[in-house]
Amino acid sequence: MQIKEVGILFLGLFQLRAINTRRIDMHTILKVLIGIRSLLKVLGATALTGMMAITCVDVVGRYLKHPIFGSVEITGFLASLTVILSLAYTHQMNGHIGVELFIRRFSKMTQDLIEIATNIIGIVLCSVITWQMYIYAQIIGESGEVSMNLEFPEHIIMYIASFCFFVLVLTMIEEIATTITRRVGNK
Repeated sequence: MQIKEVGILFLGLFQLRAINTRRIDMHTILKVLIGIRSLLKVLGATALTGMMAITCVDVVGRYLKHPIFGSVEITGFLASLTVILSLAYTHQMNGHIGVELFIRRFSKMTQDLIEIATNIIGIVLCSVITWQMYIYAQIIGESGEVSMNLEFPEHIIMYIASFCFFVLVLTMIEEIATTITRRVGNK
């Protein structure tokens, strides 16, 4: 099977059919994914800003002998949210640490194959993480586990993390499809 046939087969998987047999085109799916990524990015930036504000107010409050109750927990939750909400956007922007110095020496075809292989491995790992985080969120939600001081239900953070990893998986699939499409277009 040639690269062009693989690309067409792979992209064919994305031609989903709605219940009323209308096609949902790839462009619509990508627009929704981009919108979700943008929303997650804004929420991550908001969490980072909130973490900074809580820390500043708590420091001033401690100086005035009125610290914020649960500020350590709030900061921990916001730090976790900052990281997980930014995963898909960071991947899309190629903001993760890479070994470009070594990879740049290969041909463009080899670079594309390495990128596809890396994304496939990432999809497998992040799919397992998504699935296990969702199961863990269900378990701690059913058990009623809450944070120590504020008694915040921790399973909510786990559900958010599971969703963010799912969006990361979709972003990796998008990247594979883009690479294959670009490669097919060059042939």
